Amino acid sequence: MPRTMNRMYRRRFLRGSGLALALPLFGSLSESSFGSQETSSSPKRLGCFYFPDGVPMPLPDDPAYQDWAWFPHGEGTEFTFTNCMEPLQPIKDELTVLSGFSHPKSRSIHGHNNADQFLTAAATGGGDKEYENSISLDQLYAQHVGDETRFASLVMSTDGGIGTARGTHTISFDRNGRPIPAEHRPKQIFDRLFVTSDVNSARRLALSRSALDELLTDAQQLRRNLSEADRRSLDEYLDSVRQTEIKVEKAKRWLGAPLPSVDGSQLNLELSTDEPREYLQTMFELVYLAFKTDSTRVASYQIGRENGVGRSDHLARAVGFNLAHQLSHETKHPDGWKNFGIYCRFLNEEYGRFIRKLQATPEPGGTGNMLDNTLLLFGSASSAFHLSRNYPLILAGGKNFGFKHGQYINHAGMNFQGGPWLGKREPWQDEAKGEDLPLSNLYLTMLQRLGLEVSSFADSTGTIQNI
Repeated sequence: MPRTMNRMYRRRFLRGSGLALALPLFGSLSESSFGSQETSSSPKRLGCFYFPDGVPMPLPDDPAYQDWAWFPHGEGTEFTFTNCMEPLQPIKDELTVLSGFSHPKSRSIHGHNNADQFLTAAATGGGDKEYENSISLDQLYAQHVGDETRFASLVMSTDGGIGTARGTHTISFDRNGRPIPAEHRPKQIFDRLFVTSDVNSARRLALSRSALDELLTDAQQLRRNLSEADRRSLDEYLDSVRQTEIKVEKAKRWLGAPLPSVDGSQLNLELSTDEPREYLQTMFELVYLAFKTDSTRVASYQIGRENGVGRSDHLARAVGFNLAHQLSHETKHPDGWKNFGIYCRFLNEEYGRFIRKLQATPEPGGTGNMLDNTLLLFGSASSAFHLSRNYPLILAGGKNFGFKHGQYINHAGMNFQGGPWLGKREPWQDEAKGEDLPLSNLYLTMLQRLGLEVSSFADSTGTIQNI
């Protein structure tokens, strides 16, 4: 094919797609080679929340073990919270703590690489290994329920955007494993959910529809001139275009529907992590409002980025410390476990406040309270210092889906790794003391209880029966 024709195809393809759709680079084209809405009375909702840097894991012979270990003492229904978890005591019967679960493909890599795979179980790897991800738990559920609400899902993080491979700012990934950008600005989130769209929305949607039609027509002509590898790349790209097409059609259906009336006067929507406690409260409040108004039934929030980079590291200032990540490195110092525990207690306080608010709110137009119809996952992809095993996990809500709470599923028992980092080998480099269960077993259980007819998720080997 002549070089000039290659350039013409590329220019037309970009013009047809519009500025919002960027064409991937194809090696074989280089110069050298050329509805209607139906709602159930009690919707099933899912919220997923991630915090970084692990949790306090002093060993049993450490004086701090009794008061500041993150995991409770005991098991089954006979367990007690430490100071770290004490804020959750009023809602103990509404949640289940789990130990001894992790993703098999990530157990032997540094814990700071793991936020990317927390909801996917993919082998995202470490170092220079090729990066590949898969669909996240929340987005798989959004595919099932997303058409019933104005927004298929709400994706949030404290740092915003997508971050980098193994340094993600989002825990949500689409069906091709691509990161979904997260929003971190409370005002933008509130406006998107509850502020009326401008009068040009219909015109923009019509232009988007026209651009997509032209792009897809040109793509079929372009495909004939690509190598096999580039065809695969194009097919993946076109899949994202088709998803955009679906979103455009859905937006048209919702264009005339009135937005929920929500009074945001009590929210400080202009704040940032310079006011860390109020910021975290506001982000949880936005999830609550999105659920209450049935604007979406799926939400994810990455509370912090791994490895202490970004604005989320400032959240520790809510309890008098400078940087959150630094606390996980200083547990060998006097009061180190206590300081780290105080920060984790702060996160548990605000998460517990969010749970109690759902519990105190009757299901709008349905039965029970909102918590009974909302399944919440809260956790991290590392436990002890940079350890990619025995994830700290709390499952709450969803009693109307058959979940039984008020228990500690202590699969790890006393075979856990921990202790302070003394500057030598880290826990993730040591041989495991026990065998974790695949976390995907929990995810499969969650999906089935949420109503999906699925028999597996990622590397699951079965479901969890005692929850």
